[in-house]
Amino acid sequence: MDFPKYDGSKHPDEWLDDAQKYFCVRQGKSEEYIVYIALSLIDSIIKLPTGIDNIEKLRNALKEDISFTVFKNTNKRKLQSLKYNPERKGGDTSYFISTFRKLCYNAEINNIEEQKRYLYKSLPNNHFDYISNEFYEKMKNVNSINELIKRFEEIVLEESNLIRNGSVVALKHIATGKYLSSINNLCYTTGSKTQILFVGSSEPVPNSLWKIEFGGELATYANNSIKLQHVKSERLLGIYCIQIRYGYDYCKSPSTNHTEVSCSNDGYLNGDWKFNHSKLKNHQGYLKSNDIINLNIEKRYDNNKVEFLRSHDIQFTIGNDTFQEVVCHNERLGGNDEAMVHRTYSRS
Repeated sequence: MDFPKYDGSKHPDEWLDDAQKYFCVRQGKSEEYIVYIALSLIDSIIKLPTGIDNIEKLRNALKEDISFTVFKNTNKRKLQSLKYNPERKGGDTSYFISTFRKLCYNAEINNIEEQKRYLYKSLPNNHFDYISNEFYEKMKNVNSINELIKRFEEIVLEESNLIRNGSVVALKHIATGKYLSSINNLCYTTGSKTQILFVGSSEPVPNSLWKIEFGGELATYANNSIKLQHVKSERLLGIYCIQIRYGYDYCKSPSTNHTEVSCSNDGYLNGDWKFNHSKLKNHQGYLKSNDIINLNIEKRYDNNKVEFLRSHDIQFTIGNDTFQEVVCHNERLGGNDEAMVHRTYSRS
């Protein structure tokens, strides 16, 4: 295999290091011989001074040529236009990092603060608030390229766990380890007589998948309102009110007389839920997969009273089948009110 010529399209350090390995290690040649051969392999468009008799002189001469200035500036411009795409959008983090480090090397950008700026500019504009806050917080005390990449990978991993508008999730009841479920067209025999809600399988199955929707791309703990649509039946999760003689009243659960929770697309269903982190008081971050939350809802026709979603060990029956009841209540919160949000797949 012939050793490639130097034409200014490769970093001089890299080209000379490769030349030393090729001629010295593989062929046992002296430095004098390597310099002689290397000079003969330099493109005629690059004019070098005379008197070059060792590797370091040749290295310095190549770096003083205008072709190296153009090479560095070209790689800086490539850095400026470099954009990170996560795997869910067809990107490759490993390839991106390799490209980023190579461009920094080629452009001789060794200052860690400058590297931070280029890396920050490569991040996508969507989720800007989340990315910018996390980036500057995690990069505060970084002082090496290895640590920079490690912190970047941590941000990427956290970003990949964010729940996005349109994601499909499963809600795992913490106390029992079972998933919030519904069955298409299987309805309560009392109350609203709409589609039932229960906690069932200990593994996420088609009946326990929900599409989560909210305004914006990401859901924040500080200001949130979400809808949960049962994937199989395409009906919304909520509480159902019926018109009575002097106004409206909310249907009662089949076994405990708490507020019934069901699935319906009827106009009488209130499906606007709010959530808070059950472990972190006044949490201000974004909703992520595996967060443990409490879900609550306002009873619009009952002075906007707030009630929380709960399951317990009380059951109800439909025909020959029994189900673990899910209700809304206004009692003290406990373990029966906690659910883990688990994203099964995300909209790109």
